[in-house]
Amino acid sequence: MSATHDTAAPAGTQIPNLHAPSKEIDAATSSSSKDSLAERDGITHNGQAGVAEMEGAKDGTSGAPAAPGAQEEEHPPRSKLQIFLIMLSLAVAVLLVALDITIVTTALPTISAEFKSASGYTWIGSAYLIAQSAATPIWGKVSDIFGRKPILLLTNAIFFVGSLLAGVSVNMDMLIAARVVQGIGGGGLITLVNITISDLFSVRDRGAYFGIIGGVWALASSLGPVVGGLFTQKVSWRWCFYINLPLDGVAFLILLFFLNVKTPKTPLRQGLKAVDWLGSLIMVGGVIMLLLGLEFGGIAHPWDSATVLCLLIFGAAVIGIFFLVEWRVAPYPIMPLSLFAKRSNLAALGVCFFHSFVFISGSYFLPLYFQAVLGATPILSGVYLLPTALSLSFLSVFTGVFIKKTGQYLPMIWFGMIMMTLGFGLFIDLDVHSSWAKIIIYQIIAGIGVGPNFQSPLIALQSLVPKRDIATATATFGFTRNLGSAISVVVGSVIFNNEMKSKQPQLAAALGPEKASAFGGGSAGANIGLVQSLPDNQKAVARKAFADSLSTMWILYVVFAVIGLAISFLITRNTLEKQHEETKTGLEAEKAKRLEREAERAEKRRKRASKGSLPSDTEAQAGNPAIETEKQTTS
Repeated sequence: MSATHDTAAPAGTQIPNLHAPSKEIDAATSSSSKDSLAERDGITHNGQAGVAEMEGAKDGTSGAPAAPGAQEEEHPPRSKLQIFLIMLSLAVAVLLVALDITIVTTALPTISAEFKSASGYTWIGSAYLIAQSAATPIWGKVSDIFGRKPILLLTNAIFFVGSLLAGVSVNMDMLIAARVVQGIGGGGLITLVNITISDLFSVRDRGAYFGIIGGVWALASSLGPVVGGLFTQKVSWRWCFYINLPLDGVAFLILLFFLNVKTPKTPLRQGLKAVDWLGSLIMVGGVIMLLLGLEFGGIAHPWDSATVLCLLIFGAAVIGIFFLVEWRVAPYPIMPLSLFAKRSNLAALGVCFFHSFVFISGSYFLPLYFQAVLGATPILSGVYLLPTALSLSFLSVFTGVFIKKTGQYLPMIWFGMIMMTLGFGLFIDLDVHSSWAKIIIYQIIAGIGVGPNFQSPLIALQSLVPKRDIATATATFGFTRNLGSAISVVVGSVIFNNEMKSKQPQLAAALGPEKASAFGGGSAGANIGLVQSLPDNQKAVARKAFADSLSTMWILYVVFAVIGLAISFLITRNTLEKQHEETKTGLEAEKAKRLEREAERAEKRRKRASKGSLPSDTEAQAGNPAIETEKQTTS
């Protein structure tokens, strides 16, 4: 599960009139570039709003003040039926995105055989995940500019088109390209679902809805291989993609007619100009290079090859350049560095990363244990994961209800991390003789630990950032989860493959050098089907080698679970409020947010300048290219 579970969630309630006149904004944005004193006064006034907003965030309201002079427009209360339909459509969207991560796993051999392309085998899954990860950070800020509803519908449509193209693909290249389109739309859907829920409900109430979405994600990811196998065997592998069309279409129509959030009338040309295209391009390039390096390492190329090293090093460097651009250049950054300025925010993102890092290992390596050690088929291995999926889903929903009732998120974060550490620690004990009772109980404990932290860290993050940053914080959270998942599978595979390689002498003695080589290094996971074809005495040796290698690998994930638990104690305690104000979107709101950020920076500079540590505020602003750009734009 990716991030998604992430990685997964939606939004909407009362949005103010973004086009109402604002004396303060006008004073700050319409003054000529030569009237610097008047402009500075306007920024200082907004600075007071920024400070008030920060204080509100500390109180847990996560509510930024309205843009000066903006008029609030009240929406009529949403009926229970309307909320049900909105949440149903959002849950369906998440179900399809999560399903498409794993539904192809059991169809891959059939697809590769039909297109006569062994090289495209791994890219059917990787293209989707890489595109999803690279696109995730961008959608949050785009929805800030154009509004939630149009961007949610756009990502839905992109996913629909990608699914259609995948279903009618005539060769492997077309299918891989279609999976990229699916990934771009899927990354946006997951992000916008979370953001939309954040807009629809208060920070306290949204936990219950996040819990539902997390449960849907867990079930979809676990059932994906089963559904994909049934389609492939009974109908056609193309139905792995066709199934999205009617369900996604219905979700689109429900959202179109029932999602009543205020949408700003952002002119297309001005909105596109406001998008951080430079930062987006750099981020996408860096993420793709980094993930390709992880994808190629140890499989297509050795880890110490120039190809892999260059992709990893340059990918990390380009991501570093991205943060520099966001800090110094981007007028409306897709990932404001202020998100990383507070310890609690970093801790929430850290818990997200390590939770995803550990959780995805269960989804990826438990089926390997079921197939190689227990002799299960790929379809049955998905069924065997149900104890994890069901317990995870139940705890995800329970956590949301708990947070809604108590207004506290830390108890569930701590409980989840402790139980996850215990559950994955018990996986170390799994061997060739493990009983089904033991396997099921261990999975339930692990699922109980994983469930609470699908969305609890996101609620913690949202409650402690200014309301203006909810969308970008949510997108950053999703990106962090995707990155943790991608790195986790690679690291776990390296340890597992090295362990299998170290067991080559025992395997060669029992199976012979030729058969043993099939289970050496990177080929072990791909050749698990050969285990069942071995004579019983040789099969026992091979199964023990797989079980022992996986046991060693689980130790790594327990260590990372402990690190995540330790980091969770750095998250600030906060009692969530039931009061809610929908986030303002549109260009006018973005300009006001930007002025608030600059006012906060100016206030910090003034405080430091008073101590003689920095130049005066006027000098500092004069050297800031982002402010100069805003002056030219608004004059």
